[in-house]
Amino acid sequence: MSGHSKWASIKHSKGKADKQRSKIFSKLSKEISVAAKLGDKDPAMNPRLRSAIQAARSANMPKDNIERAIDKSSANAESNFENLRYEGFGPDKIAVIVETLTDNKNRTASNVRTIFQKNGGSLGTQGSASHNFNQLGIIKIDKKEISEENIFELAIDSGADECISHDEFHEIQCPMSEIYNVKKKLEKIISNFISTDIEWVPLNSVNVKKDREESIIDFLENLEDDDDVQSVFSNVNFGKN
Repeated sequence: MSGHSKWASIKHSKGKADKQRSKIFSKLSKEISVAAKLGDKDPAMNPRLRSAIQAARSANMPKDNIERAIDKSSANAESNFENLRYEGFGPDKIAVIVETLTDNKNRTASNVRTIFQKNGGSLGTQGSASHNFNQLGIIKIDKKEISEENIFELAIDSGADECISHDEFHEIQCPMSEIYNVKKKLEKIISNFISTDIEWVPLNSVNVKKDREESIIDFLENLEDDDDVQSVFSNVNFGKN
């Protein structure tokens, strides 16, 4: 899982320093609005909304922006957003999964396909890349919240399968069907979370040479920069050659 872990670390660090904060806020606002539209507007009664708000707070999104995003779910009742997944292979044959939230699937498909093609990759059918991954519940907690020693014990007691400590955050892994049960138990001790998501974790990673890292990171970041793209997952493993 090292590829997943390293890319998770890169994304987390990039997200904190990203100058395009308005783009990050826009994606978070979209998720908050859709979560509120599809479920209860009370975060306590809507796990998806609660997770979206926690992610927004971790990105330092102002409280007013969060409230506006919730209100927008009623104002834009006629807008229909879809969660769509694209799979393919990027530079150096790395497997890639792209998750999107869009109100125009033709636009999104065209944009994603173009980014793949410009970087020497290609889109495939659903299942072409995802068989290289496991879909797991992933909960991320800032290391300032709790020590490595304590989080490992708490995670296992809460029903998690795995706990990995990165440079800046702890990553707790569990079956995706159990993510909110595990989260509920963690919330008895921890109040601030970076994110709570269903993620694609690679079964086996592809090692890439050092001189190829920059172009592959550029490719993955170009995908993430698209307005309709919410998450990008890859089985690339950096820094091994």
